Amino acid sequence: MPIAMLPDRGVVELTGDDAPGDAQAFLQGLVSNDVTAAAPGHAVWAALLTPQGKWQADFFVCAEAGRLLLDCEAAQAPELVRRLTRFRLRAKVALRDASADFAVLAGWDVAAPAGAAPDPRLAAAGWRWLARAGTTGDASAEAYDLHRLGLGLPDGSRDMEAEQSILLEAGFDELHGVSWTKGCYMGQELTARTRYRGLVKRRLVPVAVAGPLPPRGTPVLLNGAEVGEMRSGRGALGMALLRLGALRAPALDCGQATLVPRPAPWMTLPDAE
Repeated sequence: MPIAMLPDRGVVELTGDDAPGDAQAFLQGLVSNDVTAAAPGHAVWAALLTPQGKWQADFFVCAEAGRLLLDCEAAQAPELVRRLTRFRLRAKVALRDASADFAVLAGWDVAAPAGAAPDPRLAAAGWRWLARAGTTGDASAEAYDLHRLGLGLPDGSRDMEAEQSILLEAGFDELHGVSWTKGCYMGQELTARTRYRGLVKRRLVPVAVAGPLPPRGTPVLLNGAEVGEMRSGRGALGMALLRLGALRAPALDCGQATLVPRPAPWMTLPDAE
């Protein structure tokens, strides 16, 4: 019954005078999803974008009495605090890197403990838990990585590029990481235009790997022409950013390995071009 501690995850805390209303109002105008839906036992997955609609960070927004907690990449937590603080202006909120106070755990195929929340991206992903520091699990972070690779879930900076990637390439629409109804947020105009004009030309998809796992950034080739690049991976599973026309190829070359695209069942793919 796997419960994995994720040591590469951290926590950013937001508090406000009208807890957690001020913090929600502050974050609402900045990130891709409707953070007012965050509540105890219900997390929201959202991304912080550049004004041009390019990915900077993504995180799970969790609500506790008096505060919001962002389950984010540990390496990004200090920078996330800095970036969000720039937008604080007159907002009555305080931000800090609270990673030392928490252990971030994920579980799947096992009942969730009190205080955990279902992973909002996909039911099969399981649940996430911001537990007290020192809490441990019975599975490795590597086991969780294989689990999420098998489901085709993106993993932040391992699968996306800061100030380059767009959300819809990485499945944020199908995985409930974007609200199309909440109104404006930073980068909203380009994200909406990309969706409604059908401008997505590449997708981040799971791939089966035969041979040595290629390093991140290794070009992916179809009949000698570059059609994408490798992103994260472990063992015989990986994620690659591919042109739509390569998604149905029986095999692709990548370094010394052969990749076979395996688009996840949850993906809604446009016609290949």
